[in-house]
Amino acid sequence: MANIEVFTKAFCPYCTRAKALLDRKGAAYREIDVTMDRAGFDAMVGRAGGRMTVPQVFIDGKHIGGSDDLAALDARGGLDPLLGAG
Repeated sequence: MANIEVFTKAFCPYCTRAKALLDRKGAAYREIDVTMDRAGFDAMVGRAGGRMTVPQVFIDGKHIGGSDDLAALDARGGLDPLLGAG
């Protein structure tokens, strides 16, 4: 099973969308809410190559990107293999 981390903030519709996609895939993930966590936010930005928007998704340590990036990866058939489902 893949190790999935999703950095989120409260009331973020893009975060909800990314989590819903992973939920539909049956993928377990760890949500890291950085709404009030400056150190966590800074760690996310560092790992995401300077990207400051949420969500930021990582699968097995590899930076996937945000909600649109995750959806595009799924649309071209690249998500299932990363999740171990294909």
